[in-house]
Parts: sequence; structure tokens; C-alpha cells
Amino acid sequence: MKLDEAKQQFVNSWGAFGTQWGINRTMAQIHALLLISTAPLTQDDIMEQLTISRGNVNMNIRDLIGWGLIDRVIVQGERKEYFNADKDIWKVATLIIKERKKRELDPMLKLLATLENLDDKKEKGAKEFLQVVGDIKKLSKHADSLLDIMIKAEENKFIGAVLKIFK
Repeated sequence: MKLDEAKQQFVNSWGAFGTQWGINRTMAQIHALLLISTAPLTQDDIMEQLTISRGNVNMNIRDLIGWGLIDRVIVQGERKEYFNADKDIWKVATLIIKERKKRELDPMLKLLATLENLDDKKEKGAKEFLQVVGDIKKLSKHADSLLDIMIKAEENKFIGAVLKIFK
């Protein structure tokens, strides 16, 4: 396989994978393109290489910056904005976990806590309802704790050393 073909396949596949971790295909494709680029790219570069509109590039770049997955880069003597993706895949995974936790798990935990506050706990079916909600909340809290450990792993020298085995 030639390099250009491999890069195109990577960008397309990363785009498809991105939909599995909570972002749209174009946003993931832009991220993939920046991941494999040897130098920072402008919006024009991204538009040309992915054949997408300026508005689409602009909106998705804003979102990627919001997720912490890409950064603006200053190129000396250039007026255009350049963008670069962090190449540390462990850091990328951690950022994605943080964002998904914030967007999905935290609101669910808040909802489950609210649902447990039934006024009519003696009504028929309330016990079973509270049992299901409690079980989901317990599982969600375990997931939350596990994700917190993963997020903080790089801050902890011991866990960080263990996880470097997997890098």
C-alpha cells in the first residue's frame, strides 16, 4: 500500500471510529488528518485535503479545540491560523474519556440521583423501580471511579509507570 493511500484509509477509518466515541465523522477526520500531518495545517489545507467547506472546517476545529484534542499554532511570519494535534495517543484517549465522562456519565449520575427521590416509595412497582435505578447508579459510580483512575494515572507515578507498559 502506498503512503498516500494508507493516510487516506486512516483518515476515513478514524472518521468512522470517531462516531463511536461521540463525535461526528468530519470532526474525527480533521483530527486524524492533523494527527498524521508532519506540520501544522491551515483551514485551507484541511478544506483541500478533505474536500469539505470552510464552515464545516471552522465549526469542527472549534469543537476539537473545545475537546482539547487540537491546538492553534503560531507560525512565524504567517497571518493564517495553523492547527496541530497532540500525537500522544494516551493523552488523546484521556481527553476523550474526560469529555465523554463530562457529557454522558456525569449527567446520568445526576439524573439517577434525582430519580431515587420518589415521593411515593410505597406505590406498587416503586421498590422494583428503585432497585433498577440503584443498580444502574452503582454500576455507573464504579465506571466513574475507574475512569477517574485512568484520567489521573499520568499524575500518579506508580500507576503511570504501570500504564507505560501498555503504551
